[in-house]
Amino acid sequence: MDPIVEAALKKWPNVPHCYGWLALDARGDWYMRDERIQHAGPFPDVKGSRINHDKLRAFIERNYASDEAGCWFFQNGPQRVYVELEATPWIWRLQPDGRVLSHTGATAAVQSSWLDEAGRLYLLADLGLGLVHTADMGPAADAVEQGRWTPQEFRSDELPQRFGFVRRPSP
Repeated sequence: MDPIVEAALKKWPNVPHCYGWLALDARGDWYMRDERIQHAGPFPDVKGSRINHDKLRAFIERNYASDEAGCWFFQNGPQRVYVELEATPWIWRLQPDGRVLSHTGATAAVQSSWLDEAGRLYLLADLGLGLVHTADMGPAADAVEQGRWTPQEFRSDELPQRFGFVRRPSP
C-alpha cells in the first residue's frame, strides 16, 4: 500500500466504504461506474468507463487488496472502494519466458489449474485464483500439453465459495 494511503487511513479512519463504483472485467480492465451507469444495469452487462490513464491504473493496482470476507477493494486514501468482479480477483497473463503475471503486474507461482464448463482456464496461485486472459490461451494450451498444468474440472458457479472471494460486494 502506498505510504500516502496509509497516512490518510490514520488521519481519517472512519470514512464510509464505497460500493458499485469500480469493477474489474475478465480481461483485467478497470471500469468506473458512476450512478448513471449503475442505474443502467449490472456489471458486466453495462460496464461503464474503462480506465485508460496509466498512473491511475497503477495507483489502483498498487492499492488492490481483499478483506477477511473475500471482498476485493481499492484503498483510495481513507476510503475503501469495493470492486465488482466479472470473473475472479486476478487475471493472469502468460509471459514468453514461462512466468505468470497478474493484471496488476505481480508475479504468481502457480499451484494448480482448473477448467470450467465453458472451457475457461483458471490458475490457483500464491496470490489466489485467477482467470487466464483470453489472449493467452495458446501458451496455456501448450503448458497443459507439456504437462506443466493438469486442469481439474469444476463448475464456474462454484468459484466464489470454493476459492473464497465475493464477486459483488455489498454493505
